[in-house]
Amino acid sequence: MRTFRLTALVALATMLITAGPPTAASAGGKNHDRSGYLRVGYFTQWGIYDRGYTVGKLESSGAASRLTHINYAFGNVSEDGRCYVDGGPGEGDAWADYQRPVPAEESVDGVADAWGEPLNGNFGQLAKLKARHPGLKVLISLGGWSWSTYFSNAARTDASRKAFVASCIDLYLKGNLPILDGGSGGPGAAAGVFDGIDLDWEWPNWPGEPGNVLRPEDRENFTKLLAEFRRQLDAYGRTTRKHHELTAFLPANPATMDAGYEGRKIFRYLDFATVQGYDFHGGWDPVTNQHSALRVPTGAPDDPDFSAEVAIDGWIARGAPRGKLVLGVPYFGRGWTGVTGGGDGLFQPAAGPAPATFEAGFEDYRRLKTLPGSGYTLHRDLRGGHAWLFDGTTFWTYDDPAVVLQKMLYIRRSGLAGAMIWSLDGDDDEATLTRTIGLGLATP
Repeated sequence: MRTFRLTALVALATMLITAGPPTAASAGGKNHDRSGYLRVGYFTQWGIYDRGYTVGKLESSGAASRLTHINYAFGNVSEDGRCYVDGGPGEGDAWADYQRPVPAEESVDGVADAWGEPLNGNFGQLAKLKARHPGLKVLISLGGWSWSTYFSNAARTDASRKAFVASCIDLYLKGNLPILDGGSGGPGAAAGVFDGIDLDWEWPNWPGEPGNVLRPEDRENFTKLLAEFRRQLDAYGRTTRKHHELTAFLPANPATMDAGYEGRKIFRYLDFATVQGYDFHGGWDPVTNQHSALRVPTGAPDDPDFSAEVAIDGWIARGAPRGKLVLGVPYFGRGWTGVTGGGDGLFQPAAGPAPATFEAGFEDYRRLKTLPGSGYTLHRDLRGGHAWLFDGTTFWTYDDPAVVLQKMLYIRRSGLAGAMIWSLDGDDDEATLTRTIGLGLATP
């Protein structure tokens, strides 16, 4: 039954994507000739708690075998511009990273950790996962929304860039973890867990979280920081006899692209870049809208507006090689409540963010998938490439398997490098969305 449903969705998505008008990304209509598409999933450090999403679930659900990369979120940057691990509140979670003894029932291989081993926690489980999937690469993702505060300090001068990059390679690639109160860590404890670095600076020379340090020179310094990472990673690779990857997470907003990035130049140093394909709208807006549509929907109240296509076309127009662009796909939805105006709920006034499990206006796919038939009606914009749920009062916009497949076929037709997932812990126990990505990007 599952095979039939997915096959039908492939046929539907093929029809939809080929019906769309050509854009900068899709002009020419030829599939990109690749030996395989990238499938990059973010694993969140904190997902092991309330969501109960452990590294072991990547194995038991079948997700791991359908990924090429796991980006571990996140590593912190200190005020003086260094990569560091700190067990203090708000500054990190060394317990989750490498101290927590993982019980047998959560372990990738069914073997429990012992207290105080050099490598426990998520890092230890990632090492076990890689042993089972030798082609799987794991990158440490630095920054994110909450920890981009001091990136500008780290990138500011030649000396600060050299020191920052050296500290990140020492901590994560060489695996020299500090021994904190849990007893784990030590020289080389995490060596071999991470294959490279992902920079998630949100954003150079553009407002992100309040309190972030911003400088006009961030734009040029971001390029220089990438160059220094590439130089030191290559030097380290000569000792390990392997290529250590360098990637970055890039924004969907064209204004942010222009303010913080030197377009074509940054791709000289990147193996690939993941592009934000979500959070285009949310409960912060006074009317309901899409948060991850493939194309700007007809009748959208904002002009210009955001979409996955707008983001990809924006980067291509600024010189990005399409074969290095990886489209971000959300495993979560954005919601509003107090919606008035009737109809299907789209583009209607709302009172505010919808109540949700962990954060108002934000809900995981695994919970949203249960709503159709329980008072909510599923609606779909076939051309725009997005879906939403509405019960007359509360509205949720999200990606279901049909939307995900449509995006995978867009990736193929546009010659892009692959898909990125934020974040793996939003999927259900059967890894439905990750399996859908694997199906949509499968090569003959």
